[in-house]
Amino acid sequence: MAMDPVEANPQNYRVVFENDRVRVLEYTDTPGHSTIEHHHPDSVMITASTFRRRLSSHGHSVDVDMPAGVARWLSSQDHYGENIGETDTHAFFVELKEPAPGSSQVNGGSLGPEGP
Repeated sequence: MAMDPVEANPQNYRVVFENDRVRVLEYTDTPGHSTIEHHHPDSVMITASTFRRRLSSHGHSVDVDMPAGVARWLSSQDHYGENIGETDTHAFFVELKEPAPGSSQVNGGSLGPEGP
């Protein structure tokens, strides 16, 4: 399993809230910055800025363009990312500590934000 995002990329991730059910992370970076591979459990991502990123895992990559002020579901996944845009990335992740009912919480889910 890949590392925790805060341990793998302490210059970019910080814990802003945590209890026994969720952990909330704040993420920031600048254009051209890349992260070290890390793991996210099932999460909700809330964007605080508009940004463009390339997420990569297991030899596959996906480019995502995210507007500010949206919330997106992220299935559990290991990945590393690169800011391929011209703006800073600023987002919050609400990580769930409990796996989905009936789920084995397997690593390697789909890359990128899902949902409407």
